[in-house]
Amino acid sequence: MFVNLVQLKQISQGIIHLFYPRLCEGCSKPLIAGEEVLCISCAVELPETNYHNIADNETALRFAGRIPFQHATTLAYFTNDGLLQHLLHGLKYKGKKEIGFYLGRRLGLQLRNTEWIASIDQILPVPLHIKKQHSRGFNQSAMIAQGISSVTNLPVTEGILTRVRNTETQTHKTRTERVNNMEGAFTVYQPGTITNKHILLCDDVLTTGATLEACALALLDEKGVKISIASIGIAVS
Repeated sequence: MFVNLVQLKQISQGIIHLFYPRLCEGCSKPLIAGEEVLCISCAVELPETNYHNIADNETALRFAGRIPFQHATTLAYFTNDGLLQHLLHGLKYKGKKEIGFYLGRRLGLQLRNTEWIASIDQILPVPLHIKKQHSRGFNQSAMIAQGISSVTNLPVTEGILTRVRNTETQTHKTRTERVNNMEGAFTVYQPGTITNKHILLCDDVLTTGATLEACALALLDEKGVKISIASIGIAVS
């Protein structure tokens, strides 16, 4: 009976996919078995940085001298009208949570090949303000964190780092304006739970780094905390 139910479910899913095929988020062609979010052709077009193999990469340089951190990396380059911009727009504004998990998983596969990932104690996604999260229905960075976790088996912790100010959008702000906008935006809700922990902060797109910097500063106020940083995209011209 169990086998028959499994077979019945597979047949039902096959019929659904026949009439309502899953489409590639890059080219809109139907996905085949084994493909998720992107078809193979589009998946190889994602402009990965390979920063996980480069210590002094651009992500690390954007935080150098600003906050003490252990490691920093980014999955792919983010450009206006590029494939990654299209994917993240679908994630954030069209509710396609599977995109966040998929991108996080790809980042996790890179991180799994680093020596330092074994020293991480937990993953903390950059939190949204409660009003924005209620409006959106989910936190896109949390979906990315879950994708990373699915590969690395590191726990994802939400609620420890909270956003206490509903800040203005960072779009079109200068570097200084972004830093001022984020000042005091985050606080640690349960300080004792991260004492002496090595935390991987994750976010969707790194531009000036003001948001991640504000998160890190709040966490680094706690005893013995070490920070590493991972983002899906890094904005480039």
